[in-house]
Amino acid sequence: MSMTAEEKKQKREERKQQRRQRWEEGVRTIKWERLDNTANLFPVISGTELTSVYRVCSTLTEEVDPAKLQEALDIVLPKFDGFNVRLRQGLFWYYFEENGKPAPRVFKENTYPCRYIRDNRNNSYLFRVSYYERRINVEVFHALTDGMGGMNFLKELTYQYLRLAHPELRDQYGDDLASDTSLNREDSFLKNYTKKKKGTAYGVVYASRIRGERLKKGQLGIMHVHLKLPELKDLAHKLSVSLNDLLVADMVYSIYQEQVKRRRYKRPIRISVPVNLRPYFESVTTKNFFVMVSAEFRPVKEDYTFEEVLAIVHEDLKKKITKENLEVTLSYNVSKAKNWIAKVVPLFFKNQGMLWAYRFIARSNTSTVTNVGTIKVAEGYRPYVEMIHGILSVSMGQYLKGTVCSYGDTLAFTFASLFKDTQVERRFIKTLTDYGLSASVQTNGVYYK
Repeated sequence: MSMTAEEKKQKREERKQQRRQRWEEGVRTIKWERLDNTANLFPVISGTELTSVYRVCSTLTEEVDPAKLQEALDIVLPKFDGFNVRLRQGLFWYYFEENGKPAPRVFKENTYPCRYIRDNRNNSYLFRVSYYERRINVEVFHALTDGMGGMNFLKELTYQYLRLAHPELRDQYGDDLASDTSLNREDSFLKNYTKKKKGTAYGVVYASRIRGERLKKGQLGIMHVHLKLPELKDLAHKLSVSLNDLLVADMVYSIYQEQVKRRRYKRPIRISVPVNLRPYFESVTTKNFFVMVSAEFRPVKEDYTFEEVLAIVHEDLKKKITKENLEVTLSYNVSKAKNWIAKVVPLFFKNQGMLWAYRFIARSNTSTVTNVGTIKVAEGYRPYVEMIHGILSVSMGQYLKGTVCSYGDTLAFTFASLFKDTQVERRFIKTLTDYGLSASVQTNGVYYK
């Protein structure tokens, strides 16, 4: 029996009311949050070529079981609000929205690290989990969090996996998160911003670029240089510098010897060094919380020894990495986003401005060396975790980068490169072995193809 016009109208009203109710329920229940000050840049500059994706990975003493790894991810992800999100685009800013979809599928790694994360192929998540033989890989879009936040997640995923693979660990530790795992989502940039700290705009001094024949499109060369941590510490102590100064200076010296020394016009070598701000401001946030400083070396004579370069880099970083200077840089960065013009300009135009500024400032650095720090795992898990690594993807003008990660008595300096030749990497290793240090090298095989 066909409905009357009045009945059809009533049905339409009922459906409209149901849709309105579902929408209102969604508005009330779906969580969202703003991106932190640093994160706002990454959606603007990222794409298939420059991905803004980094990797942290744990190498176990046994083969990874993919089913157990997927189960571990399904258990851990709901506990991390900062990873259980998708990226949304508003009128004025990007923002994160609670995802709610099933966890992304774990897969066997079959290509190169740090590829662009297409959220429409990844259940809208901004991270991915893969495995290869004994290794668990977590790759993170930098807008989500920095290396400390990513390592936080990797450790808990590894713990949960090991509890599933070895039930006796569950009896020992239970299924709760470790006591040193933070879930804090504070925007520490805003909390520590002060108008009293007057910063100045970043000066742009064109830096030397690393040149050479590139790998095929889509390829990324990875080289892990494993060094004995006690030997490195002894050398740094002997030279009266920090471990970080030693490694950054080695990168500068290697680029100088293999790239810049023979050039007629010698622009400065500037190595960008991300500084974790948490220890300086007593923060435990899992959002991004770092600023960039640059170690600068300007060649003014024909030749330099490594010790001479080390002294220059050490003094430069010592001067720049102080709480006062870091607070000035932090406040200057935040002030640009808090400017009333930035608040009212639509996102499309804001993106164009940020992209232009990024391209302009990108000319100021030759490379980046980031130190994730010393990673510790709970005692019961140590027999199952052999090593932990980090990999930083390349960026505009910086097609060779280094990542430092220490675990146990081993320090891994990991090069990520788009170049076929490994002359800078070889020089880096030689500089240290000339001091009597032992080193072992592991690559992803791209250099042998």
